Amino acid sequence: MAITSWRRFTTFVTVSTLVASTLAACSTGETTDVATTDAEVSAEGAVCAPELAELEFGIISTESQDNLKPKWDPLLEDMTEAVGRPVIGFYATDYAGVIEGMGAGKVQIAWYGGKSYIEAAARSSAEAFAQTVALDGSKGYYSHLITNKDNPIVAEIDLEAGNGDQYVVDNAANLSFAFNDPNSTSGFLVPTYYVFAQKGANAEQIFENLIYAGSHEATALAVAENQVDVATNNNENLDRLKETAPDALEQIQIIWTSPVIPSDPLAYRSDLPDCLKSSIQDFFFNYDDQETLEGLQWQGLDPAKDEDWNTIRELDIASKILAVQNDDNLSETDKQAQIDELNAKMEALK
Repeated sequence: MAITSWRRFTTFVTVSTLVASTLAACSTGETTDVATTDAEVSAEGAVCAPELAELEFGIISTESQDNLKPKWDPLLEDMTEAVGRPVIGFYATDYAGVIEGMGAGKVQIAWYGGKSYIEAAARSSAEAFAQTVALDGSKGYYSHLITNKDNPIVAEIDLEAGNGDQYVVDNAANLSFAFNDPNSTSGFLVPTYYVFAQKGANAEQIFENLIYAGSHEATALAVAENQVDVATNNNENLDRLKETAPDALEQIQIIWTSPVIPSDPLAYRSDLPDCLKSSIQDFFFNYDDQETLEGLQWQGLDPAKDEDWNTIRELDIASKILAVQNDDNLSETDKQAQIDELNAKMEALK
């Protein structure tokens, strides 16, 4: 199918004008004595933020901790040296764990997806400062619907046209389906809007069976093992399966691809001392360990700001508008009131 880029919302007359928008976690790592670096000492000779003896770095659960930890630990070790205090990985069991961890002050810095970031910015004092750059130099990725290559539905779909989304909606009553996490961008928000909401469908109501599998790795394995007919995923995590589960990858067929999605943000708590924010930025914007970066599928990181994920906010609002319009339990008056409120939020992003 043709791949289109994100476009900002400019009018709100009808939905057809809208186009793209506890602490159940375990912290791991050893606390060690770390020498204070020059970057952590101010011009007056004072150590930056001595009250923060260590930093916890939240890592969203796109894969199992066993897969994520070897990729992230080398970066966290290098960051420990750069910022002059231990940096400990916080590997949450779901996306909400990282969002809530930052809100509670347990997590000071995190790797988010777009959807989880806008949630963290709204309620957990998250402030984006960097955007990941893929190995090919791009700053975007794609959501997919996937099925098993041996599933009979493959024969019913025009793979070249990439119209599996329409087939899934039309035949949902006979299909089992898996999202990964409700705070995922590619695994929930993007397919919710493009696959379901734009077609007037509610994924929570139309499938024979619907599950939330937790991670992109889990949805891929569920498809490969024929536990579900169709699931969400994205190109980056499918690429990781080449190393972690190549046999499973051989069983997966992509049946739909989304428009491009802005790549992931790194964010710290907005109330961190400026000297520590500067030290963190200096580390990431000058980090050049190619082996570690390639393990994370990054070429590097570029400076970013909160507004860079307004397209995700727009998509989130647009999905809610369509959900309201398709809600038969609301009166026309209530629908219009809710839509007006959502459109006001959309307008505020301009």
